[in-house]
Amino acid sequence: MTIRNLDRLFKPRSVALIGASRRDRSVGKVIARNLFNAGFDGPVMPVNPRESSIEGVLAYKSVADLPVVPDLAVIATPPATVPGLIAELGARGTKAAVVITAGFGEMGEEGRKLQQAVLDAAQPHLLRVIGPNCLGIMVPGQGLNASFCHVPPLKGDIALVAQSGAIVTSIVDWATPRGIGFSHLVSLGSMSDVDFGDMLDYLAQDAGVRAILLYVEAITNARKFMSAARTAARAKPVIVIKAGQSEEGSRAAASHTGALAGADAVYDAAFRRAGMLRVGELDELFSATGTLATGVQIKGDRLAILTNGGGVGVLATDALIAGGGRLAQLAPETIEQLNKVLPPTWSHGNPVDIIGDADGKRYADALNILLTDRNCDAVLVLNCPTAVADGRDAAQAVVDIVHARNQRGGGDRKIPILTNWLGEQQAAPARRLFEAARIPHYHTPGQAVGAFLHLVRYQRNQELLMEMPASAPDQFDVDMAAARAPIDAALAEGRPWLSEYEAKEVLRAYGIPCVQTVTASSPAEAERAAKRLGGRIALKILSPDITHKSDMGGVALNLAPSQVWAEAEAMIERIRTAMPEARIEGFTVQEMAHRPGAHELIVGMVDDSLFGPVILFGAGGTSVEVVGDKALSLAPLNLNLAHEAMARTRVYKLLKGYRNRPAADLDAIALALTKISQLVIDFPEIAELDINPLFADETGILALDARIRVVPATEQAKKRLAIRAYPKRLEHRVTLRDGQEFLIRPIRPEDETAIHDQVSHTSVEDLRLRFFAPLRRLSHQMAARLTQIDYDREMALVAIPTGQIDGDGKGPIFGVVRITADPNNERAEYAVLVRSDMKGKGLGSLLMREILAYARDRGISEVFGEVLRENVSMLSLCRELGFHAHDNPDDHGIVDVSVKL
Repeated sequence: MTIRNLDRLFKPRSVALIGASRRDRSVGKVIARNLFNAGFDGPVMPVNPRESSIEGVLAYKSVADLPVVPDLAVIATPPATVPGLIAELGARGTKAAVVITAGFGEMGEEGRKLQQAVLDAAQPHLLRVIGPNCLGIMVPGQGLNASFCHVPPLKGDIALVAQSGAIVTSIVDWATPRGIGFSHLVSLGSMSDVDFGDMLDYLAQDAGVRAILLYVEAITNARKFMSAARTAARAKPVIVIKAGQSEEGSRAAASHTGALAGADAVYDAAFRRAGMLRVGELDELFSATGTLATGVQIKGDRLAILTNGGGVGVLATDALIAGGGRLAQLAPETIEQLNKVLPPTWSHGNPVDIIGDADGKRYADALNILLTDRNCDAVLVLNCPTAVADGRDAAQAVVDIVHARNQRGGGDRKIPILTNWLGEQQAAPARRLFEAARIPHYHTPGQAVGAFLHLVRYQRNQELLMEMPASAPDQFDVDMAAARAPIDAALAEGRPWLSEYEAKEVLRAYGIPCVQTVTASSPAEAERAAKRLGGRIALKILSPDITHKSDMGGVALNLAPSQVWAEAEAMIERIRTAMPEARIEGFTVQEMAHRPGAHELIVGMVDDSLFGPVILFGAGGTSVEVVGDKALSLAPLNLNLAHEAMARTRVYKLLKGYRNRPAADLDAIALALTKISQLVIDFPEIAELDINPLFADETGILALDARIRVVPATEQAKKRLAIRAYPKRLEHRVTLRDGQEFLIRPIRPEDETAIHDQVSHTSVEDLRLRFFAPLRRLSHQMAARLTQIDYDREMALVAIPTGQIDGDGKGPIFGVVRITADPNNERAEYAVLVRSDMKGKGLGSLLMREILAYARDRGISEVFGEVLRENVSMLSLCRELGFHAHDNPDDHGIVDVSVKL
């Protein structure tokens, strides 16, 4: 969970290649050739006891013989030698290693023990390891090629991180002839130490990286990955290809939710929630990268198409509709303006066909009008080559419009412009113009529409990224004791499944309406219960061994009370025939819910082995698996996230109402999803939950059937959320000595604007004392890093005047204090910043005491920091709070301070 010493991997001053070779076609020879010929500006020291020189450079017999301590060691020796080499290198001061060698974790138990021995050797020296079983790393801008890749990559600003070395070589081979360059290429291999989370953290902070590409086979630490991915995705585009469906995520289909929540679908939900864009093919990967890296942003899914050929306009429309986008409905005033500048034969609608003889002026006139239409979220400009018009002239018109918009600055409504010039002879000069102007351009209408849909999905995922649900509900009340009783009873009796009656009791404790249900131990008792309920009756078998009751003949509907006894006896016979080993404890008797026209939905949860609780929503009923209309979301949820999940299903269109059928109560459904999310957060014992069907109509919701599976809660289960909820319990109010009252709360992603405002109210000198460099404002990347935090890894508390708080708990930030803990949660570094107009009023001291109390409560044993020697007021505060000061060994201008908790 750290980027510690990763600079030694990617910006080393010296490199040792252990296992360098002169043997033809050996890995050691290829790596040596790459290292010596990539332009690295530093010593490259080959180690081989049997060779006097490698690539014309003196070779050394052993690590002990190296004249310089290497920052980076590249190891390509037999597996058994690697732990000893790592220990020796670490003892000498090496801080990074790339282990090319295979034969570790992929080779069974003995290989896993050997891999652990490598980590044990590295840990005391904080030596970072990439691999084993990897291709290596390449940093073209540093002249570093520590890999056995067959093609040298070009320099660029795209970072690629992949588990598979073969994928890296394939991408380099594919990208090089297309002129695509890279800032970093990293083959992670077995990910024994450095993993996707570490790389995302590192690359997010590198200003030379414009976009990050991931090739993922499996994630090892979900919470770490999600935290790093969310941080990186707020700073720059992160685009991912996920290979296959992982076996570890498969589970027995004990419930409908378990059957529907496949592993790949859970990964998809995770990528979406992290603000990343998932694609399927290499072409799509780089197309999406090129589109997103231009910085264009989009607000909706309505596309206007401008074309000089009707046929390609139709092709683009078909691709748009098939991909889930929408054609923009042009406003009447737009049609009126277009009529004034276009020939009478134009299409008079969208796509806007301006006829084959359209010149640059006609393109410009039409495009300028479309850009003002509030119904358009983007414009796709198409051009077919003709003998009567110059395609380059049309392209120049588009470039001039974009240039003029850029000159006007931020006041203009900048909807994206995408282009597709068909053909080659006329198209090639146009594409060069677009390239120079950084206007997205594509070779086919389908690719261009695909790029638009990438923008749409990416923007939606970025909106999800901003959502930070609270750890405690604020829209509803819960009865924890009532929910706990049946869960504890089932665990005490060793029952994995709650009875239907017990499951509904749990749901009622969280305010989810359930159909009235009673239990009966015999057919006679079932009939008496039916008569008490009155009306039509649903009778169901009560058995801890049967989860899908209808499949076993264990459900009878729409019975009169007088029919219940006979049906109960017949049901027992059916069950004994179909499943003789099943234990029958009786029946559940419930009133038939009379909700004509209600939609049947499913709401559920399954505890994914990697990402923790996954909430499911979709169309319900007995054919739920066949229909397969569902959306998955990682817990925790809030109302916005719940509505977003609902909108990803086909049944959502029905829920919104149609013809004379009123809309269902969408807010009630969304609230039920957030209640389920809160329930499974509060009770880590819940491993699986099913409400199917959940009736929904304009009057609200009603749960008809429910199942809950429970397991004993382990310490690990209590931390199973891949995204830790916003810790609402830390919110409280404080008063300064002058009587001014502040809300103290954890920082949230939406605080980025307030952080910029705080910096604007802080003097350049105070910012220099805080950031150790002259600074007038924060970059978006830095502000995103400061506000988008993982509450497991760090904590930042902000102070907001209570009189200036809006309804969402936001307001101006007058002070912020933070700590960042090490991976073992033992030591944490602090930082604090107070607005200059608040200095001397005690806010800084109060915030420091707050964060120290938090650190102590979290179990951190020491808090430390670096303070500029000239920052007298901070040094004085540190002494007052019990910090000890000592000189920084590397910089006389810095004082190291620390306090034991």
